[in-house]
Amino acid sequence: MSAVNAQPAAQDQQPLLSVRGVNKTFGGVQALAEVSFDLMPGDILGVIGPNGSGKTTLVNAITGFIEVDSGTVTYQGKEITGLKPHKIADKGLTRTFQVMRPYYSLPAYKNLIVPLFSPRARRTGGWRGGGKMGSRDTVAVDILEEIGFERESYVPYKAASSLPTGYLKRLELARCLALRPEVVICDEVFSGLSMSEMASMVPLMEKLQMEGITLIMVEHRLRELFRLANRVLVLNFGAKICEGTPSEVMDNEQVKEAYFGSEEVYSYV
Repeated sequence: MSAVNAQPAAQDQQPLLSVRGVNKTFGGVQALAEVSFDLMPGDILGVIGPNGSGKTTLVNAITGFIEVDSGTVTYQGKEITGLKPHKIADKGLTRTFQVMRPYYSLPAYKNLIVPLFSPRARRTGGWRGGGKMGSRDTVAVDILEEIGFERESYVPYKAASSLPTGYLKRLELARCLALRPEVVICDEVFSGLSMSEMASMVPLMEKLQMEGITLIMVEHRLRELFRLANRVLVLNFGAKICEGTPSEVMDNEQVKEAYFGSEEVYSYV
């Protein structure tokens, strides 16, 4: 068990994010059914479930990309249900996309200029700044270097269209970090990565958590996720069927049946 898993939340802490009774229907199909959970400061919360279980719909509901039919989303003690995505991001709640959306024609570092010009970045003094923003180009390259772009190899200066999946995944994450968020929701950050790329991504996520960023990770790669997450939320047909530590989730018979069918969960981790 990693140091991340071993960090208990303080008893007097208040949830950083609270989701209560969220429902969403698409054309008569219940995509989310009374989903509720709390995200505590410092958590790495894993969200898992079969394809079509509502994972990305939940992310979209939290971050304002879809309107919920009912229920509430509260962030830092204030309701954000119904706010537009840019308003939610401006509050420090950001997300990556499962289908990456860079500006392909621009150099990688130029993809960070938009968030670095955002009102939030200006208010907070720039990424990890304190005071002056400095050159945004320099800050952008600094961010990319921090998350694994080799500055001396000129990878940050290459067009996003020329980058392999591993770098594009990191670029998605970098655009979130440019806003200096409190919470980052990672939608399938391990998807499409090689084993070596996943191995290098795990310590990066641990580093972000240690630097004060709270994470929600929507994942199919359970071996890597369970190394990181201190809690796991399991969805099936839009409903929460289990929530607990990775070991509690692995031992849950309902999870095994719904998520893995007749296979044992232990064969996946």
